Amino acid sequence: MFDPRVLDPGQEVVSLEGISAADIDQVVELLQALRLWREAEERMSEASRRYMKLGDTDMRALRFIIVGQQNGALVTPGSIAAHLGISTASTTKLLDRLAAAGHIRRLPHPSDRRSVIVEVLDETRRAARDSIGRSHARRFDVAARLTGEQRDVIIRFLRDLAATADEPTG
Repeated sequence: MFDPRVLDPGQEVVSLEGISAADIDQVVELLQALRLWREAEERMSEASRRYMKLGDTDMRALRFIIVGQQNGALVTPGSIAAHLGISTASTTKLLDRLAAAGHIRRLPHPSDRRSVIVEVLDETRRAARDSIGRSHARRFDVAARLTGEQRDVIIRFLRDLAATADEPTG
């Protein structure tokens, strides 16, 4: 738990000036809830990877391919490499693993003889929908229950929080 009253009593890092004790309690509770969400999300992600018998990068690749297929895109190894931010050599190894595990197939590109397209096999698509898709649906339902105003506040908060990750630490 990050409570600046405990971890930074001298207020060397976090200034509590002008913030009521009740507000500090609520901020600490909010940060605790974020930590709980991150832990829960990691457990869900790990469970999905274990269920699918895949690593994180492999799962991200499958999601990209599935979404591409659902939107009528021709997914190529190059587009996968660009999406994942990995080299073409790493992409080839990744696709070899996914193909060997029976998750994808490579097909000739319909208009570029030098290229291939990548498709997820139906069984893998169903497994992904059953594990990941249902989790996404539950999260969507939670967000949909909020009012538009509440969602706007949360969106702004999460974007501001994400921006702190890009700020220099020193």
